[in-house]
Amino acid sequence: MTNASTTKVTTPVIEDRNAWRWGFTPQAEIWNGRLAMIGFSAAVLVELFSGQGFLHFWGIL
Repeated sequence: MTNASTTKVTTPVIEDRNAWRWGFTPQAEIWNGRLAMIGFSAAVLVELFSGQGFLHFWGIL
């Protein structure tokens, strides 16, 4: 028989996946992907609204 007062229930520690951490961490890769999606979307919107390519819009080509 087990005594109910000696049974311990532990809750798992959940890591904050949105935390800003430096180095090669899963959080850094998540933020890298998010910022890449924002940059790609911005480039597509520039091309759609200006009628020019991204590099032509900025005067690089």
